[in-house]
Amino acid sequence: MQRLPMRKIRDVLRLKFENNLSNRRIAQSNAMSRATVTDYLSRFYSSGLPWPLPDDLDDEALEQHLFAPPDKARKKKDILPDWHHIHKNLRRSGVTLNLLWQEYKAGCPEGYQYSHFCDKYREWRSHLDVVMRQNHLAGDKLFLDYAGQTMPITNPSTGEIRQAQIFVATLGASSYTYCEATLSQSLPDWIGSHVRTFEHLGGVPNVLVPDNLKSAVTNPHRYEPDKNPTYQDLAEHYHVAVVPARVRKPQDKGKVESAVQIVERWILARLRDCTFFSLQALNEAIKPLLEELNNKPFQNMPDESRRTLFETLDKPALKPLPAERYQFAQWKEARVHMDYHIEVDKHFYSVPYNLVKKQLSVRITGQTIECFHKRKRVASHVRSYLKGRHTTQPEHMPEKHRCYAEWTPERLQNWAAKTGGHTEAVITHILESRKYPEQAFRSCLGIIHLGKRYTPERLERACQRALHLGSCSYKTLEAILRHGQDNLPLPEEQPLTELPDRHENVRGSVYYN
Repeated sequence: MQRLPMRKIRDVLRLKFENNLSNRRIAQSNAMSRATVTDYLSRFYSSGLPWPLPDDLDDEALEQHLFAPPDKARKKKDILPDWHHIHKNLRRSGVTLNLLWQEYKAGCPEGYQYSHFCDKYREWRSHLDVVMRQNHLAGDKLFLDYAGQTMPITNPSTGEIRQAQIFVATLGASSYTYCEATLSQSLPDWIGSHVRTFEHLGGVPNVLVPDNLKSAVTNPHRYEPDKNPTYQDLAEHYHVAVVPARVRKPQDKGKVESAVQIVERWILARLRDCTFFSLQALNEAIKPLLEELNNKPFQNMPDESRRTLFETLDKPALKPLPAERYQFAQWKEARVHMDYHIEVDKHFYSVPYNLVKKQLSVRITGQTIECFHKRKRVASHVRSYLKGRHTTQPEHMPEKHRCYAEWTPERLQNWAAKTGGHTEAVITHILESRKYPEQAFRSCLGIIHLGKRYTPERLERACQRALHLGSCSYKTLEAILRHGQDNLPLPEEQPLTELPDRHENVRGSVYYN
């Protein structure tokens, strides 16, 4: 390269540092190539000269600084920064390249100026492996996906082969990887893998970056994807954000794409000739190989591994696990019936009666049923698996219905016994005449009301007459009391008259001889 006059070189420096022009604009302004501009600026950065240049620095001295002999250039290698250390620390939260440059200059005052320092770092970083090239913050993102390759599991009884899915999760900063086998990619397996991943890591990241499978995203929209309610429930439990990768944009989850490829090559390929008879056996075989993968040194960073980076970068930055493990829950929308109950798996659960005809969100776990209206919980029940039955809380009922709910067959019979034996007999007869005792509650409560209206003594006499007539019902009792028939004496039963031994109509056996 032909050396230009020092006047031209000074003009390049002026345009760069005073006018803040790009290398392209400087080259156009001075009718030279951009490579020449870059070369002169690089020499200036390497010289350690300040800007503006000292007044006593003439062209000869400037030329000596910019075009130093080879031995001086070799000496410059002694002040090279530790790029591995800088690259590693950039992943810590709040650490910037400017801060690291200031620390570098404090230990090496004759070192690179900031711009040249940045250029040299970017040049060094460009030679790293693609997995390490991305600059992720510590403890920030966890990338998740399933491997394309599956593993066969053989049923020892039938010989049937089922393909197990391989779940893969990797942290952004350290590339620390977790994987396990599950029977499917269904929602319970997807959620369970997340829970076990968090427990394996011993903490929770800030952001989850899943693929657009149905268990994670119900509607993969580019700007506002609809997340599965159960997946969103898990995110709220662990206080993480879910940012799904865009559809057909593998670069959004390049970290886990690389991790999947490594898992397939370093773990699954080594198990290709093994036969597994259970999911547990497969996962037991994966564990030591996964440990080996995380402990394996990086090719371009032989002093570092996924585990060492995880221990120093990601692990300290992860949020602590919540006190309770997430319990798998499914969600459904349910409309409140006219009897203020909603239906879950053929069982009926009560909600406040003023929500009749409203649409509720129902959270279903193995033990509980929770109902939400406008994100506010309005009812909670212990789950029942009895089909066709009702679980009702008294406070959910209207006042008049609540009165009925407080009665039981035993309580009704005890009340009747206090009124009198005939009243008890009528109540018992009515309760036993129905297929289900609850169906007789309305009639029995009506009879109780008659006792308050006409006095217990009159009701007892009315029940005696109803038993005599063989008509034990509310209507019969109400009619007896209304017409005052309870005050009339009961008709005495007429004794049966015995037939005489001889009668003109009795012919006897002799007549037929």
